Amino acid sequence: MKRRHFLKSAATAGAATMILPEVRLFGAGAPNNKLNIALIGTWGRGEAHFNAISTENVVALCDINEEHLDFGAKRFPGAKKYVDWRKCLDQKGLDAVVCCSLDHTHAFVSNWALNRGLHVYCEKPLANCVQEARVVRANYLKNRHKLATQVGTQRHAIENFNRVRELVLDGAIGTLERVSAWGNRQLPRPGYLPAAGEPPAYLHYDLWLGPAPYHPYNPGYFSGSSGMNCLQWNMFWDFGSGQVGDMGSHTMDLAWNAIDAGLPTSAEGKGDPFNPEVTPVKLETHFDFPANSWRPEIKVSWYQGGAMPESPTKVIDLNQIGHGAMFEGNKGTLIADFGSRILVPLGNRADLTYYKPRTPETVIPPLGGFQQQWINACKTDLKTSCDFEYSGNVIEMMLLGLVAYRVGKKLKYDPEVGRVTNSDEANALLSRQYRDGWTLDG
Repeated sequence: MKRRHFLKSAATAGAATMILPEVRLFGAGAPNNKLNIALIGTWGRGEAHFNAISTENVVALCDINEEHLDFGAKRFPGAKKYVDWRKCLDQKGLDAVVCCSLDHTHAFVSNWALNRGLHVYCEKPLANCVQEARVVRANYLKNRHKLATQVGTQRHAIENFNRVRELVLDGAIGTLERVSAWGNRQLPRPGYLPAAGEPPAYLHYDLWLGPAPYHPYNPGYFSGSSGMNCLQWNMFWDFGSGQVGDMGSHTMDLAWNAIDAGLPTSAEGKGDPFNPEVTPVKLETHFDFPANSWRPEIKVSWYQGGAMPESPTKVIDLNQIGHGAMFEGNKGTLIADFGSRILVPLGNRADLTYYKPRTPETVIPPLGGFQQQWINACKTDLKTSCDFEYSGNVIEMMLLGLVAYRVGKKLKYDPEVGRVTNSDEANALLSRQYRDGWTLDG
């Protein structure tokens, strides 16, 4: 049995960074109660994990930018350094991986880590095409009895998520009929950046491209600040999925947490004229979902870049909510952003007597620290709120919407096999072609 199966939930203060020997020690203060973690991506989102993982043994660091790698090493000086995540994952003694790499490598790092029996925390989005989402989710489900996973939609820990779920489940809007989520970020780009000089010596540009098709180096791809650099490249088809995978992952999570959905049976979309290099700014996608044990069939929609659902009343301007979700039922509407919510009963005579709120003793308890939930799960029950099944379903739906937008017709989808039943063109867009030497299942 591997060492991580004996880990317990106690943690001590401070950052222990040396690589521990393979020994069997037990008790609350035993060093083996700490995970041996590899952090892939040591700047930007990687930096946001420094405090959370400092309670564990950070034994490996990886970044394609050696200056960023040195930045991470200042915090974790005992960790071994890598520029190639494939070599990093083969370091002996690892228990877990935190993936903060480029969007188009998330599924690769996650799947390779699962193949090596490692717990995985992966920043959103989990995948960059429908096939990637299905492969990673299937691999996780095969290993869910021994591995903990979490996708980095950390806003999920905001307690308003719980209150929204309670209102929907407990009938505050009556029978749920339709759900919409939206984001107003607009970042237009004409196309891939032109060639501009050579990469600096500290930047391993070929590894930055990874499995994506070759595009010439341009410093503009690297011009963003820490934590926001993704906005310089994630709108390009080969490097990301635009706002669908970016803020869409966060905002649709607010809706998804309340509706207990699996996968859609249809998808359609429209928006800006198709650009083969850049994902659309303005977009709306719509999906049909089957009934479950507590609600009937529902419609789920995503809007971005100026496209918006219709407000239930003229006195509420949805455009004032930058990123939000709306739940429409036969007795009212619930509108929410990440931290607040508005309940709008249907009609002037609505009295809410049909709705019985929960008592303080029965409300959903706070999740607590989002990254800490994953660390605790690695050591105990393996349960997290945004595992690769839950988050894999979300991103599969969102990416399927991009396929429907590109094809320009309503798609009929078989979620069991992951195939579109009425468009060969759409099926060809469910997967991606990778550069020679790169495989999703390494």
